[in-house]
Amino acid sequence: MMQTLGHVALVVRDYDEALAFFTGTLNFKVIEDTRLNEDKRWVVIAPPGSPGTSLLLARAATPEQVSRIGNQTGGRVFLFLHTDNFWRDYREMIARKVTFTRPPSEESYGTVAVFEDLYGNLWDLLQLKPRHVLGTLQP
Repeated sequence: MMQTLGHVALVVRDYDEALAFFTGTLNFKVIEDTRLNEDKRWVVIAPPGSPGTSLLLARAATPEQVSRIGNQTGGRVFLFLHTDNFWRDYREMIARKVTFTRPPSEESYGTVAVFEDLYGNLWDLLQLKPRHVLGTLQP
């Protein structure tokens, strides 16, 4: 049996402001942007070169959903952006005015820094060491 995560829903205030941030600031690519009705779109984005899980931008439609914008995990790091070159991407993100809440550090598993998206969700920018593949330690 093989299963994969297809999309992770990210609750956003507005489709277009979220697209502007993710495509303009983080260099993500639009995979799909389809209008479903007058108020709802199916907007899927992914980092450049990503063959895996993508983000589904889900515009908040209820007061409860609005209350979750920027805090979907109670203040914990929510998403992990893996890179093949930490310092290249870190410098590009700094140049694009991405806010880092924790500076780069070398850990047993790789190089990591924590940044915020436009809503305040916390992300790890992470370059794993060769022995760590998909978050598991390889012999």
